[in-house]
Amino acid sequence: MLDAEDVRTIALSLPETTEKIAWSMPTFRVAGKMFATLPEEETSIAVRCPKEERDELVLAEPKKFWIADHEASFAWVRARLAALDDADELRAVLADSWRQAAPTRLLESHPELGLPSTG
Repeated sequence: MLDAEDVRTIALSLPETTEKIAWSMPTFRVAGKMFATLPEEETSIAVRCPKEERDELVLAEPKKFWIADHEASFAWVRARLAALDDADELRAVLADSWRQAAPTRLLESHPELGLPSTG
């Protein structure tokens, strides 16, 4: 089962990612811009996700993804770590969120990570 250490390891493997405690929880940032958090008892993650895609994710896989009430007006979605299939899926979720926050210079210098979704 995936845990906070898996999140930390994968997030920090992404280019120019740093970890910072904010609101009493670990947050992960690229070039100073937050792209993931480990809220609650570190059993889920919150990640950037265009609202249209977020809504589709939640409808398609409600056991994996949900929208926290206080994040409903923002382009963020939550993912339950226990519901994710494996480390590859966690990496895909984190990398997609990283792309949403990364500056163009990083996206251009790391084409293997792809381009951000547009929603």
